[in-house]
Amino acid sequence: MKIRTITTGISLQSLQDQETIKQAADFNQQAKILFEKQGYEVQTTRIATNSWEEYLQGLSKIEIINGIQTLEKLCQSLNISFFNIGYASKPETIDIIADINKNTSIIYCSSKIGDSETGINFENARESAKVIKRISQESENGYGNFRFCAWANCQPGIPFFPTAYHRGNTSFAIGLELGELVMQAFSQAKNMITVEQNLQLLLESELNQVAVIAEKISDRFAITYTGIDTSLAPSLDKKNSIAFAYEKLINGKFGHSGTLSISGMLTRVLKNVPVKICGYSGLMLPVCEDVGLATRANEQTYDITNLLLYSAVCGCGLDTVPIPGDITIEKIAALLIDLATLAIKLDKPLSARLFPIPNKKSGEMTTFNSPYLVDCKIFTFD
Repeated sequence: MKIRTITTGISLQSLQDQETIKQAADFNQQAKILFEKQGYEVQTTRIATNSWEEYLQGLSKIEIINGIQTLEKLCQSLNISFFNIGYASKPETIDIIADINKNTSIIYCSSKIGDSETGINFENARESAKVIKRISQESENGYGNFRFCAWANCQPGIPFFPTAYHRGNTSFAIGLELGELVMQAFSQAKNMITVEQNLQLLLESELNQVAVIAEKISDRFAITYTGIDTSLAPSLDKKNSIAFAYEKLINGKFGHSGTLSISGMLTRVLKNVPVKICGYSGLMLPVCEDVGLATRANEQTYDITNLLLYSAVCGCGLDTVPIPGDITIEKIAALLIDLATLAIKLDKPLSARLFPIPNKKSGEMTTFNSPYLVDCKIFTFD
């Protein structure tokens, strides 16, 4: 089991609040060292802020972009590779995100398209669709959308990017990569009841050890520990693929009958691990971040409609899904509204990170040049 991220959340009052960022970077490094001393591999450390609308309010578009570029330079000087400026919640600020994305390289952000209290924000969904489309056209192979997503019903404190944002006093959360434990549990049993029992015991044992270390770090640095996001983060390692783990149980391939029930079982386990949990704490199915999911996408054993269906009982929504480059803004917006409808109806957090691939159509291969993504066939989108 690997620690995918230690994510520290901070609240900024203005771009001049550099000391808070420096303190968070130093804390992340110290926390990483302490986990590594206990034998854990820590893949990344990250910082997420409150909504940038709050600490950049009153500035012009040019001033916002210049300010965020200055912020990125500070991050790079501090060896921060993942920095999230939170979300935009108004059409006029969502509109600026494509420019922020174009003019930065390590800045992540998101847009809010609805929640259970106010319902779906249709205007925000359309503006977000425009951002997705524009980022795809202005970045190599559409890769810029790796740093942007649209979400509904997501709470502060999610440690995973790009959805992460923060409220309140400085705190930290842990995100894990649990594929190895899932594969272990699935390989040791022949039916779902036994798998569920095995996985529950494995996670309880392993995650409690992580939680104990996190609590000690919290006490040592007087920074609130908000919990572990138990979500099954993806893997580029074939041995630990989420999709291939499923296939230890179902009579077929990921996407065939049985996939939905396994997704529901996994989420049930992840939400009931007896540790302090936060964030999604569900099943992630990011197509281009898991070698098994990409392989089955190439074989068309599942499609976007299936992913939405699985989101009803699990995960974080539609993540790293490649779609045709000529897709219209209207079709992207319709997909975002479908996702927001599910999130609000089921009162759960869902997000969409979509990759329109420029000059490519359904069935063609992506050509990402990224250590974080695996190439696969572009989904059919009707």
